[in-house]
Amino acid sequence: MKLTLVTGLTGLILLATIVELLRRRQLREKYGMLWLGVLVIIIPLSLFPRLLDNVAELLGVASGVSLVLFLGIVFLLLVCVHLSWEVSALEEETRTLAEDFALLRAEIEADRAARDELVSHDG
Repeated sequence: MKLTLVTGLTGLILLATIVELLRRRQLREKYGMLWLGVLVIIIPLSLFPRLLDNVAELLGVASGVSLVLFLGIVFLLLVCVHLSWEVSALEEETRTLAEDFALLRAEIEADRAARDELVSHDG
């Protein structure tokens, strides 16, 4: 009973945290929806642990704990792959922006040099 209570309270605290992060716009909506979806599954299963055992039995898994561990690992691996993809895209964008910035800086310096040359010829 204590574990059920602690797990349920943890799920509710996480739910409140995710909602607050979304409200403050510190978490993007696509990630917030992902975590809210996970919590919609976790909270009922934590409050009704027999339901988890029934689902595990339906899927042919030895126990609910084994099912949770397996699904948790798969979920975290998928999150890692997705975040790696996001980081790769951001690295590419950063490199492109740095190249564009370097070209603009070179253009500005060339314009300044040309202006200084004109000023020195006029003076």
